[in-house]
Amino acid sequence: MSLAYNQTEIAARELKPALYELEGISRQAVEAHYRLYEGYVAKRNEILAKLAGVDLAAANQTYSELRELKVELTFAIGGIKNHELYFEHLGGTGGDPKGRFGELVTRDFGSVAAWRVDLKATGIAARGWAWTAWDWDEGRLFNYIGDAQNTFPVWNATPLVALDVYEHAYFMDFGTDRAAYIDAFFNNLDYGVVDGWVEAYGIKP
Repeated sequence: MSLAYNQTEIAARELKPALYELEGISRQAVEAHYRLYEGYVAKRNEILAKLAGVDLAAANQTYSELRELKVELTFAIGGIKNHELYFEHLGGTGGDPKGRFGELVTRDFGSVAAWRVDLKATGIAARGWAWTAWDWDEGRLFNYIGDAQNTFPVWNATPLVALDVYEHAYFMDFGTDRAAYIDAFFNNLDYGVVDGWVEAYGIKP
């Protein structure tokens, strides 16, 4: 009995030209970061191909092998989704969000400054990712933490800002100064993209 998996391969999304001209984040760093994202896409395709050949009725098939493949798949898919969010909402001019996202931030954090302080602290505390997400059950924004591509998911929450704080995201330009990298991240956010997501998801302030 073979497991039914979609084996359709996907390709990495191309970077927007604006990502090669970020303020404080070099083209070299962006290109190196993008190659990691391409690796997650390739790994996803590879694992799905392997899963398509798994036969649970085979005598030599062990569940530990299935577990390994599925855990690796969650890491690869998390890497894809996280980086697509990250790259898509960079390339802007930063500043304070003025649109619908800004309204939500002000309502749920008290001010844009308070949100920024909280997300920056979350990013410094994290080992991999920090997100600002809309919690559909609570009807509010929240900054939450991830130590890897596939850890600490918050169910029924939609990320709107994705901050990568793995060393690969900043070490080339900032060394160990993660705080300076996070400041540069804020300076390059495109809040028009974030507002577009808020509208597309039907999130109401």
